[in-house]
Amino acid sequence: MLYFVPTPIGNLEDISLRALSVLRSCEIVVCEDTRVSKSLVRLLNERFDAHINIQNFIPLHTHNESEFFANLTREFFDKNIAYMSDAGMPGISDPGVSLIRYAQNHNIGYEVLSGANAALLSIVASGLCEKEFVFLGFLPNTGKERTQAIQNALNLAYPCVIYESPKRILSLVNDIAKLEPEREIFAIKEATKKFETKFKSSAIKMSEILERSNLNGEWCVVISQSDNPSFETISISDINTLDIAPKAKAKLLSKITGQEVKKIYGELTK
Repeated sequence: MLYFVPTPIGNLEDISLRALSVLRSCEIVVCEDTRVSKSLVRLLNERFDAHINIQNFIPLHTHNESEFFANLTREFFDKNIAYMSDAGMPGISDPGVSLIRYAQNHNIGYEVLSGANAALLSIVASGLCEKEFVFLGFLPNTGKERTQAIQNALNLAYPCVIYESPKRILSLVNDIAKLEPEREIFAIKEATKKFETKFKSSAIKMSEILERSNLNGEWCVVISQSDNPSFETISISDINTLDIAPKAKAKLLSKITGQEVKKIYGELTK
């Protein structure tokens, strides 16, 4: 059986009794980082006398994904196998989703255990959500894609959750403040850990607060919903059917595709 086992996002005591039981039954752990998973198993044994005895830790990450699946056989799943992400629920912003799809496509039995999840913890702690929300995970790091992703987040009809690193948290809030200074933001760093810290304010005030704060640690940000959400979308085919000048059409297509206006204009006027 293949098990997807959630791991603590900070506080080791968030490991579930069922997760400990499953890990005791497993012979193999597939994981993002073998060092992280080995360290977690060691800590669980030391802290809770868990009696987990796994000898085989196999890495699965973006750099070896193709090779990993190319070498898989049906017999591999005759044993009890656990997949663990570095922290939190497997399959959320990690390669676990590829393993789930593989199991589905090859009729391999699997179970997903319930457990810690930073996005849900943050959305509840924020007080900004009553029911629906959007999970965006990590945004693109730089460039036009990041700018567009931030704008899209601000246009949503629901609160959204973003994961962010300590290196980019201040720039994220600054970028939001430039676009919508009064937009309400909630941010939490080091969730469930000893130095967990929560912030809630308008974007412009949050920017000032973070300027004088210790930013070390992993961050989760919740942005309140837009008062004027953008429901309408326009596609490339929609733009191509417009009866407008090629130069104007090229500019619109550039906004969507990220390609240079000159290149698009040249293709339109061939």
